[in-house]
This record gives sequence, structure tokens and C-alpha cells, in this order.
Amino acid sequence: MSEQPVAIVTGASRGIGRGIAIELARDHRVVATYRGRLDAAESLKAQTGCEIFRCDIASAEDRRALIGFTREKFGRLDLLVNNAGIAPRERRDVLEATEESFDELLRTNLEGPHFLTQLAANWMRERGSGRIVFVTSISAYTSSVNRAEYCISKAGLSMSAQVYADRLAPEGILVFEIRPGIIATDMIEKVRAKYEEKIAGGLLPQRRMGTPEDVARAVRAIAGGLLDYCAGQVLDVDGGFHLRSL
Repeated sequence: MSEQPVAIVTGASRGIGRGIAIELARDHRVVATYRGRLDAAESLKAQTGCEIFRCDIASAEDRRALIGFTREKFGRLDLLVNNAGIAPRERRDVLEATEESFDELLRTNLEGPHFLTQLAANWMRERGSGRIVFVTSISAYTSSVNRAEYCISKAGLSMSAQVYADRLAPEGILVFEIRPGIIATDMIEKVRAKYEEKIAGGLLPQRRMGTPEDVARAVRAIAGGLLDYCAGQVLDVDGGFHLRSL
């Protein structure tokens, strides 16, 4: 078996996940998952040489298949990046939002990565080492009344990261949370103009929207071992949004 480290990046065909996969492919063998956009996944493979694997993170069967594929293909897992997530199909006021949307968001954004981490962590324990990254959001602590289910899913995922960090650090497996802010991806395209106006008005101390590459560089620091005495650390990749000032 090659000694080159192996990473799984979920939701890697587009947006933040794609940026992370491109960055990691420089020195990792990467398994990049996608759900619906085979064309985007294939273009990532052509660009980077990543292995691509179709996986609906909300499906227990798909999660097991992903780990099984990686184990059979590479025999090791050094880094899991829980990036896959979805926004509500329709933004609705919390007083009008549906249970169906709530269930869909929590299955994909919370239950999926939580239990994928369980599978990955138990495999990593066999070697006594590994790193796990949860990509959450500023929505983990910022209320948006027209997408409550998204905020709740990310708040839950933030706690999942803390629990796993606490449980796994004694076994040499380090868990981190990255909280992206307003990142220029297709997920925000419908509200991009509104965000740009708010940023110009002073919403962010750093007066620009973030990029997938900004998030990828934070993952790079973790993957490279630069934060190996920072178990459970939360990295705010948000242009200073988390700062409170008067």
C-alpha cells in the first residue's frame, strides 16, 4: 500500500467541497463524493485525478458503501472532510416551514455526517490516528428566520463536532470544525446581490465575500498537521463576521 495519505471529501463536485478536493489532491489521494451532478464530478476527476463516488450522505447504505470503497481501494483513511450539505428547496418563514423540509435538511446536514463520522472514526481507531473536519456554517449560531431548518442542522452539526472531538482526541484522532461565512458558491446565487449589498454596507470587517479556496486553505492547515495540538478547534472562515464591535 502507498504511504500517500487518503482523504474523503463529501459533496465535492461543486462549491466549497470542490475547492477542498482540488487543494487536497496536491498531496492526498482523494475520494470525492457527489450526489446528482455526475458531469461536475467527472470534470473534477479530470482536473485532479480524484476518485469520484456517488453517495447520498443521508443514506446509511451509501455511507457504508463509501467507507467500503475507500477501504478496498486504498486500505487507509487519514482525513474525512464532512462538507456535503443542502439548503432548503424553498426559503419559508419559520411560521410556515414544513416538516418535510425539516426532515430532509436534518437527514442530510446532520444525521448523514454524524454517522459517516462514526464509521470513519472506528476505522481510524484501528491505526490510532486520523483527522476529521466538519464544515458547518456561521448559521450554526446566526438566526435566519426564513431557513430555520438549515440553521438548526448546522447548530446540531457543530455539537456533533464537539462530541467527536472530545471522544476521539485521547485515541489520537483530531476533530475540527470550520465555520464558513458568506462564500461565493451556487448555493447563495439567488441572494448574492443582497449579500453583496450588506457586505458593502459593513457586514464584514473584511469587505469581501469568501471563496471556496479560503475554506480549502483552512482544511490544508489541518491536513498538514499545523493544528495538531488544537483538538476541537473551531476555525471561523468568515471575513471577521464573528467579531462583535460597537
